[in-house]
Amino acid sequence: MSGKLSVGFIGSGMMAQAMMDGLIAKQVVESPASIVCSDVYPPSREAAGAKGVKATDSNETVCSEAKDAIILAVKPFVIEECSKDVMKIPSEALIISIAAGVTLETLQKLFPNRRVVRVMPNTPCMVGEAASGFAMGSLCTDNDRELVKRIFGSFGVAAETKEILLNAVTGVSGSGPAYVF
Repeated sequence: MSGKLSVGFIGSGMMAQAMMDGLIAKQVVESPASIVCSDVYPPSREAAGAKGVKATDSNETVCSEAKDAIILAVKPFVIEECSKDVMKIPSEALIISIAAGVTLETLQKLFPNRRVVRVMPNTPCMVGEAASGFAMGSLCTDNDRELVKRIFGSFGVAAETKEILLNAVTGVSGSGPAYVF
């Protein structure tokens, strides 16, 4: 997969902002304007806008404009509601969830006939040193695997794992950095 990416974020909180910073710094996107994000919280949209990212309160706008990947960077209890907005817009973009505990089975039910990936980044993402584990959905391709590695590699390392191990990855990667400091 070559060329610069077009990426969308549904949710633009701290983790999404750190991911955007990595995509911009490593020039995975042509420019900050190649990223579009949505959030219900105006200060999050303002922070993204200050980076040059297109920020909106419309999830549907994100889905219309993001051509390569739509990253669900929301709390787990919001995923189902977000799925309704995503499914309204026909798109070939890969759907990537970083919502803790939301299984591939759930994602595949919420996004039928769409390619989905479950990823668990950790807080060192905020300083460009994340260790992200990911599991691919049943419809994903080798190109999707490379896309995930490219996106998550822009702010750390990304390794594919079996989904059953992602909960352990969450516990270790979420708590592990705290033990170091």
